[in-house]
Amino acid sequence: MRDLIDIHYPNAEIIRVVQDNLSTHSAGALYQAFPPAEARRILRRLEFHYTPKHASWLNMVEIEISVLRGQCLDRRIDDPKRLRREITAWERQRNAARSRMKWMFTTDKARAKMAGAYPATPKES
Repeated sequence: MRDLIDIHYPNAEIIRVVQDNLSTHSAGALYQAFPPAEARRILRRLEFHYTPKHASWLNMVEIEISVLRGQCLDRRIDDPKRLRREITAWERQRNAARSRMKWMFTTDKARAKMAGAYPATPKES
């Protein structure tokens, strides 16, 4: 996290970090790794967003990564630049073919299954 703010994005006011719910992915972990003043300095620039623990969109991501692995990364590529070129070419082809997945988990289904995470909006009340 310190490298994110000091090296990779030194001019960003805020860095939104999307991460899973692993126990080390918390502000408290920074206080364990750094002195309090340093942890506070890092945290002032970070905004954490956690992925849902149970969600069908994760399946879609896993499927897409599996397709990438099967169609593009099915061999050893030992050069990082070549790896990026190969993935970029695969992504362009996939987008040109307008490859899609049919989203089956609707907002209504989500509200029924995880009511607490999807509060009713005024128009639904």
